[in-house]
Parts: sequence; C-alpha cells; structure tokens
Amino acid sequence: MSRRQFSVPARSEPGPPDDTGCTILHVDMDAFYASASLLSRPDLRGRPVIIGGSGRSVVLSATYEARAFGVTSAMPMARARRLCPQAVVIPPDHRRYAAISDAIMATFSTFTEHVEPLSLDEAFLDVSGAVRRLGPPAGIAQMLRDTIVDEQGITCSVGVGTTKFVAKLASGLAKPDGLLVVPRDETVAFLHQLPVGAIWGVGDRTEEQLHRLGLRTVADLAHTPVETLQKALGDVAGRHLHELAWGRDSRPVERQRREKSIGADETFAHDVDDPEVVHRELLRLSDRTAARARSAGMSGRTVSIKVRFADFTTITRAKTLRNHTDVSREIHATAVELFDRLGLQRARIRLVGVRLEGLAPSSGTPIQATLDEPERGWREADRAVDRASARFGAGSVRPASLMPETSGSQDGQPDLS
Repeated sequence: MSRRQFSVPARSEPGPPDDTGCTILHVDMDAFYASASLLSRPDLRGRPVIIGGSGRSVVLSATYEARAFGVTSAMPMARARRLCPQAVVIPPDHRRYAAISDAIMATFSTFTEHVEPLSLDEAFLDVSGAVRRLGPPAGIAQMLRDTIVDEQGITCSVGVGTTKFVAKLASGLAKPDGLLVVPRDETVAFLHQLPVGAIWGVGDRTEEQLHRLGLRTVADLAHTPVETLQKALGDVAGRHLHELAWGRDSRPVERQRREKSIGADETFAHDVDDPEVVHRELLRLSDRTAARARSAGMSGRTVSIKVRFADFTTITRAKTLRNHTDVSREIHATAVELFDRLGLQRARIRLVGVRLEGLAPSSGTPIQATLDEPERGWREADRAVDRASARFGAGSVRPASLMPETSGSQDGQPDLS
C-alpha cells in the first residue's frame, strides 16, 4: 500500500458501518520512523522530513509532507534530496524505534492476547475474545488508537474486517490517522471497486500480467475462471488471488510471531578497500544488531555477514556458535573472522551487513560465559550501554574505536551513531 494510493470505495449501504463479526484488526503506525524521530524535534512537525543517512544510503521513512514531493521509503537518498531539496534529513535512531515498538506491542496485549506482529510498526489483532469485555470491534479500534496517541505521541491507522486481507487493505486506505470498517455483508462490493493493484501481494510485475489479460479491477479478477488465472500466474498464485478477490482468507492471527533474524547493514558513502574500515563498520553493525536482539529479548546462535562489492555482486557467510549470544563483542569477533576468511585483496566494497540468526527467547536460553570474560562480563557492560542509550540517546556510549578522531571523516565511513 505504500507504493500506490487508492480511493476508498463507496459503500453499498447507508448509515454507520455494521462491525458485527469484524473482529480482525490491522494496526499500522503512520510514518512510524519519521513520527518517532520527531518526538524529540517537535519544531519540525508540519515540515518535510526524511529519515536516512548520507551518501548512497536509502530513505528509511519520510513525513507525509515529504511524501507529497514523491519521496518514498527505500528510495536512494540522492534522489530523495533532488525531489525535495527543502527537506530536513534526520539520521535514524534504531534503539528509540525498538523501545517505542515494544511499548506499542505491550499496549496491543492489553486489548487481546492474539497479536501477530508483522514488523516494528504494524500488527494484526484478533479481538473476538475482547468484544464482551471492551465492546464492538470499531470501538476497540478507536480506544486502541487513542491509547497509542496518549502514551506514545504518535498516530496509527486501523483497518477492521472479517479477514486479515481485508483488515490490512482497510488500514492502508484509512491512512493517515484513520479508522476504516469494512462490514461483512459489504466486503465483496467493497473489494470489487478497487483496482487489481490494491490486492495485498500484487506487485508491479503481477499487475502488468493481469493488465495483459484485460483485468483492471478486483471484480474483473473475481469473475475470471480460476483455471485462466492459474495458467497465467501459476497454480498457487492464481487460486490465491481468486480467493482474495472474493474476500476469502482463512489465515488466522498467529500469536507473537518472532523474527527469524535480526540484523543491520550499511552502504558506504564511497567504495572502500581498507580492511580496518570494514572492521570498524562491522563493529558498529554488530553493536546495533546485538542491541536490537537484547531489546527484543532474543539471542541467536548463528552470525552471518553480507558483503556487496562495487559491481553489486553480493556474497554471504555464516558461522554457528556453540551457544546463543546477544553480546556485541562476540557477534563482532565472529563477523570479523568471517570477513577475514574471505581473503579479499583490496576489493572495492560497497556495503556490509551483520545478522544474528537462529533466534530464541533469552529468558529460556542458557548463555555460556566465555573463558576470557571478566567477573563483571561483557554482557553486563552491554546492558549498561543499553541503559545509558535509553536515558541519553543512541550513540551516547560507544566503543572507543568508533569515536571520530577529527570533526570530519577520514575514511569515507558513514556515521551511524
């Protein structure tokens, strides 16, 4: 829904929408990273703001004022600056985003235990068990929106429907800061007015294929024989889209789906060939990855790195540890070992990344101390850094090797603090 905007279809029935049986909610924060960043910069509200790095990095998020100029997430920063030169650029603060996300997910759990997070800033909720306690679904959705604004100072949009597909579609149409109910008896009429590109999962390529078949609207898709769709799109995709076109989606809300991996990567401002520069970048990314894992209450056994060269060739390497870890030092040491094993000879590197995989809840996972760990170990040091960052902001405490030697970068390395 972030790629394309669609108008809300006209309702087929008069009066307020009937939310009976519409117990699936999709909650999506509005421009989450931008909104969270502006909490400490209220002077920038109402202005075009872009969240991202410098050089060849990409846009993480943008305020709606910047989006009006065509700026979108994942767009190269250089292009975003050309489209909206008056925008203020703010570097991302991932620790803050994780903390706010944790608080939002905790709020969701006070309404229902059936919460399925999709990312830091969106989730499905099944409120069927909360109706007797809290009232009708639309009322629950509004209470949830009010609570998030009061507690976090940011807004969200909520879609209310009978299925996950309809609820997610509705939340996108409600943006920004809106609430949209799709009544059970009006679902098909609602869907059939939309273009095929509105269907969740239909990307540009699939949309082009459907257009070649003469299918422009969801109604066109619904009334096309499923065999025709399967021939054009494949057995699974053809049947799935046909089902969605009739509003049929049997997927339940899955409680507390965990991330399969946690990581971070960064594109250098200029291609680099100095191993020491890469080592420092791996340290920065390992710190960020470990902090995110600790914030999520997770630890992992497998550390992987990604290296992208100047010609965009990309390779990955991974190592599985004997024990789970969420310690920055251990993740960094493994990442450096993996990189050094590549034996690169002054290769021009465009991007590096670090990921922690094989995740499990830290509370239920024994973590073995290493032989060289002091009595007050690295894990305690990491948690002290987490507490300082929560109080004074991300980057307030960092390894000495990441402190800038001068006011300007000497190696072309991006500043991620």
